[in-house]
Amino acid sequence: MTWQMEDAGAIIPPTHNPRDEDEDGNNALLPTIACPSCGHSFPLFDQREIVHDLVGLPAGVKFDPTDQEILEHLEAKIMGDVRKIHFLIDQFIPTLEGDEGICCTHPERLPGVSKDGQIRHFFHRPARAYATGTRKRRRVHNNADERETRWHKTGKTRSVLAGRVVKGFKKILVLYNNYGRQRKPEKTNWVMHQYHLGKSEEERDGELVVSKVFHQTQPRRPMLIYKVR
Repeated sequence: MTWQMEDAGAIIPPTHNPRDEDEDGNNALLPTIACPSCGHSFPLFDQREIVHDLVGLPAGVKFDPTDQEILEHLEAKIMGDVRKIHFLIDQFIPTLEGDEGICCTHPERLPGVSKDGQIRHFFHRPARAYATGTRKRRRVHNNADERETRWHKTGKTRSVLAGRVVKGFKKILVLYNNYGRQRKPEKTNWVMHQYHLGKSEEERDGELVVSKVFHQTQPRRPMLIYKVR
C-alpha cells in the first residue's frame, strides 16, 4: 500500500463544494476534506453538523504494506522528514515503549491485536537481554513455575532490497511457551516479522525497528479425492 505524500495542513482546506448548494442557494459554504489517496473531496460537516473523520476508512480497507514500503515508513519515522512521513502513519503503526514493548508484553495484550488473523504493525526499540553482550531480549514473561514465554527466531535473516541495493533486513520470530530447563518448548501460532534499516543483519541496541504481529490461522487440510474404478 502506497500513501500519497501530502502536507497535513493541505488535507483539510476550507474550499467551496458546489454539491453543498441547493437550487435556492441557501446553503452556507462548508469546508471540505480531501482523501489523501484519490483526492476526492467531501464536506467536513454534514447537515447535522457531524464531523466526518478521515481516519475512519471504509470497511474492507486494509493497511498491508510490502516489505519495501514498511522500510520506507521506518526510514521516514527515524529521519523525521515531514515531506516523506505520512501524517496518519501513527494511526496505523503506533509506537510501543518500555514495559509496553513487544518483547515485554504478550501479543494478546498489545493494542488492537487479536486472534482473527489481522496484522498489526508497531514501532519499537529492541533491548539487550543482559547488561553485557549483544543478545536481544525475547522473553515476554516468566510463569510462577519458572516456565518462560518467549519469541524465538526461525530461519535466516532476510535482506530487503530497494532495486538492487540492500535497504534493511527482516527477521521472522515465533512465540513459544514452556521454555525452561529440561522442558519441551510449545510452539504457538503467534508470529512476528521484525524489520530494521542498514547493512548489518543485526539491529543496534535501542535502534527503532518496526514489527508486524499476527496470529496465524491453521491452514486447511487438503481434501482427499478418491477415484471410483
